[in-house]
Amino acid sequence: MGLSDLFHQLRSTLPWNSLMDRMMKELHSRGETADDIAECLKKTPVHPRIAAAIKAAHAFGCDLRIISDANQFFIEKILEYHDLLGCFSKIYTNPTFVDEEGRLRIFPYHGSTLSPHGCSLCPSNLCKGQVLNNIQASAPESERQNFIYLGDGSGDYCPTLKLGDKDYVMPRKNYPLWNCIFSDRAFVKAEVREWSNGEELEGILLHLINRISSERSIL
Repeated sequence: MGLSDLFHQLRSTLPWNSLMDRMMKELHSRGETADDIAECLKKTPVHPRIAAAIKAAHAFGCDLRIISDANQFFIEKILEYHDLLGCFSKIYTNPTFVDEEGRLRIFPYHGSTLSPHGCSLCPSNLCKGQVLNNIQASAPESERQNFIYLGDGSGDYCPTLKLGDKDYVMPRKNYPLWNCIFSDRAFVKAEVREWSNGEELEGILLHLINRISSERSIL
């Protein structure tokens, strides 16, 4: 939408969440509406095999959730356009709303710039590890849980450390999460299954779901 130069100029001066809110202010000043932004988001590609994997996992009965340092508006509009929004039971991300002037606003998930979660691995606006802890704690103790965590960013390392030896983490190969994991593999208890493209992601994810299902049927 014509803001790439300004975005890169400000990238090193603002936290990601604040930068995105600043970009929305600039778009509003140029006459761009929330509907214009939503229309632009339709151009965001989703690999067809990843879309298929999401739909297959949902159909299998998996409880799919998103933990993202993007924002509510972007995620919901992209998933809605690709007919994937209904596959997810919950989205944990930076909240958004359109104000009385018609400007899209983006706010921090934790609602403070003072690192309220106290995690040194995560940005102040969102600790994904804390979110995962809350998800783990909210499940009934009588139900056995197996988590499969997919990610690629450095912010996905904290929740990876919260996974147990019955869980799985799927880092994208040669991306920050993968680098963090293999810088010292001993810190990660979960089984690691790397992927490089949509086809690999789909194959590995569905294999793990079937493996977990088979193990549960035996027990």
